[in-house]
Amino acid sequence: MSRARRWAGITLIATLAAGCVPPASEAPPPMPVPRPAPPPAPRPLPPAAFGAFSGAPRQGALMLGTAPSGTVSLALDGMPIEVASDGRFLIAFDRDAGPRATLVATLADGRHATREFDIAPGDWRIERLDTVAKVPVPSAEFARRRPAELEQIKVARAMRTDADGWRQRFIWPASGRISGLFGAQRIYRGEPGAYHGGVDVAKPAGAPVVAPADGVVILAASSSFTLEGNLLMLDHGMGLNSAFLHLSRIEVKVGDHVRQGQEIGRVGATGRATGPHLHWAMMWRGKRIDPMRVAGNMGR
Repeated sequence: MSRARRWAGITLIATLAAGCVPPASEAPPPMPVPRPAPPPAPRPLPPAAFGAFSGAPRQGALMLGTAPSGTVSLALDGMPIEVASDGRFLIAFDRDAGPRATLVATLADGRHATREFDIAPGDWRIERLDTVAKVPVPSAEFARRRPAELEQIKVARAMRTDADGWRQRFIWPASGRISGLFGAQRIYRGEPGAYHGGVDVAKPAGAPVVAPADGVVILAASSSFTLEGNLLMLDHGMGLNSAFLHLSRIEVKVGDHVRQGQEIGRVGATGRATGPHLHWAMMWRGKRIDPMRVAGNMGR
């Protein structure tokens, strides 16, 4: 075959081959690159992951619990809750707490454990005085002194110590006749007065007052407050504190570590008091709780 005819054949084959290739506009779309399926969302833990609680969900009560293993954060109705190194924690419900609360633990692997609480209402003693007006306007002396006293109390309650008394079974700081109940409230001509924020124990002046649990002294009044009289406050840890009002004497000072059962003061009638008694009040992170529900029956 001549060279010319060979080149003609090669040209024809190339031309035919080129004609079999579709134009770029008609080329098939590229095959999609398969993407790996996303990992399944972490399955929530059952409420039982919290285990058993000490105490019951009730207005004015506190509860101790244990967080699920691996918990990195804990919140009660969105409020962060401190968890001890062994997983133990403390929560409480105010005297006027709503009917429900939600506790959520978040684990390191992204899982959540949720526990819902139905808050039982407190059986508060309400006294209606339809013919008596509310307490008169405070005196000028009271108005002058009170802001500084309230600031001292606020600063004390904001203090955080290494106290570990919150873990203990609380005892009564004094035993005797209960003369005032937590949560009791008077309604004056339809206008509610402030409810009673603690428990009153009637005792003779000079009777000893002991620490209901281990704690650190966060306030020891150097002079009598207008309402509280000689006021002593203990931090029990985890935001839980006790206040002891109307004392005739305070036997500890700020910063002292005290042990459960240790004498810390003496009963008196200082401040606004009609007679010698101990007023014991408890608070957890701004929520007032009933000491009687913490210490139980007096057992005397």
